[in-house]
Amino acid sequence: MIRMEIALFLILAMVAAFYFSTPRIHSPLHETFSILLVAVLFHLVLDTITVFTVNNLDLVPVFLNDTIHRLFIGTLIIVEYLFYQYMSNLIQEDAGQLTFLDHIARFFLIIFETGVLTLPIHYAVTPEGNYSDGIHANLCYIGVAFYITLCIWMLIRHHKKIRLIAGSTITAALLIEIIVCIIQGLHPSWLISGMGITLVTMTFYLILENPDKLRAELIEQKMSMLYLKSQVNPHFLYNTLDSIRIQAQLDGDEKVAHLLMRLVDFFRLNIRSDQQMVTLDHEMELIDAYMELMCTRYPSITYISECPEELLDYVVPNFILQPLVENSLLHGLKNKGYEGTVKVAVEQIDEIRMEIRIEDTGTGFTDEVRQKINGSLLLWKKQSEKTEGNHIGISNVQRRIHLLCGSEYGLSYSENEDGGVIAHIILPLTMEEL
Repeated sequence: MIRMEIALFLILAMVAAFYFSTPRIHSPLHETFSILLVAVLFHLVLDTITVFTVNNLDLVPVFLNDTIHRLFIGTLIIVEYLFYQYMSNLIQEDAGQLTFLDHIARFFLIIFETGVLTLPIHYAVTPEGNYSDGIHANLCYIGVAFYITLCIWMLIRHHKKIRLIAGSTITAALLIEIIVCIIQGLHPSWLISGMGITLVTMTFYLILENPDKLRAELIEQKMSMLYLKSQVNPHFLYNTLDSIRIQAQLDGDEKVAHLLMRLVDFFRLNIRSDQQMVTLDHEMELIDAYMELMCTRYPSITYISECPEELLDYVVPNFILQPLVENSLLHGLKNKGYEGTVKVAVEQIDEIRMEIRIEDTGTGFTDEVRQKINGSLLLWKKQSEKTEGNHIGISNVQRRIHLLCGSEYGLSYSENEDGGVIAHIILPLTMEEL
């Protein structure tokens, strides 16, 4: 039995080495799996020690045996909680909605861990092998059954909203865990909980967290941005317009030279398609150049920019504002003869988040259209790249925010009290590339 535990540990240690050496997006889902991997490795070490101590009760001091056993049961329940949390994050990413069960799961984790540390431990000695039984062991079974039940409930409730591969993986993992629990309950001396935990972890890794999938996510993220920006190829225009600007300035036409300079600035800033994250200052400068050109073309448009200076050095996903500002012009102010206001405002929400608002006084959305757009933004993973109409730009913005910053951040729309709509972008406050 000890040899099996050592083999399981070595297998997962190799998996962990591959996983942590693979570039990946730092989303809540992947972060949870990282914690899960470490917790399972630690648990397997305790499992190996416990297998020895529980079968050598006469050699190991009672206090040491009880301490190791409490740590073993405690980490087992933590691992089961992390299984639930991983499934919860997986469902939330696909279904696009939070679950109230997370608070319940954390509350009962505290209760279970308190019981693990305080309840008395009793050992059953049998010819087949020794094991713990009584109230302490029953608490372990109750904890495992509790988190499995939560997972089953979430899967049933959200099965229509999640990807087939995710639903199938969760189902397979739950079946493995249930089968192992039943066998363990029928044969307590077999001590195969470590095998079940390893199989579930391997299921998640092979199907959802393998290096090929992580690389594919990074590729999808970059391709989405390049697809969006391929609508404008600035290289040729950048050099040509700069030459024209210089000639206009030599001819004394300062107004034309200035406008060409702003157009050159726009393409110069827009040319950084290989950078996933840029400073907010870069994004605001890009929008300022773009809107100065648009306001020259449409004199009845007013542009307002508000951004605290202390936020300009924070980094944000590249090229997320221009598609939204362009939408305000083409689908908001166009129907009013390009007359109205576009405002870009940035403010710090709390210690870890900022909000960027793109407000226009255009024709706005109907409630039905706004609900449809917000719904598509929540379920962006299930949207085709060939999204109908003009939602490709905002879907790509949402996709890149989620992949680069996490699913707790993103884009949504609301009605502007002055007419038109407001695009809300919630982003993390960070000075480093995510």
